[in-house]
Amino acid sequence: MKLSLRALCATALLATTGFAQAEVAVIVNAGASAAPSQADVANIFLGKNKSLKGVDQKDWNPTKEKFYTSVTNKNEAQLKSYWSGLVFTGKGQPLPSVAGDAEVVAKVAAEADAIGYVDKAVVTDKVKVLFIVP
Repeated sequence: MKLSLRALCATALLATTGFAQAEVAVIVNAGASAAPSQADVANIFLGKNKSLKGVDQKDWNPTKEKFYTSVTNKNEAQLKSYWSGLVFTGKGQPLPSVAGDAEVVAKVAAEADAIGYVDKAVVTDKVKVLFIVP
């Protein structure tokens, strides 16, 4: 009985974890006329496209993980390896990063050519949403 109750609780916890994950909004300045595609956004955050200034989040968190795995198809280890290779060969530097969602919104709102990603719940009218990563 105890084992089945534990299994039931574990299943319930796993089921609710999927629902608890927030959606990620890819944002640009509210006045921005550019509307890059998802492929363009991936290239911006991988340093291959310089049409907009990517604003990254400093620490690996659920929002950053969802963004990178969904948009660039890279996990944390792959991303670190990717940037290490570019830095070592002198072909690139990681994007500037800020502490979290609120800082990303503030920086994107303040810079006309900035692009970032945040938890959808923190989006304000000071930025424009390009697309949502479910």
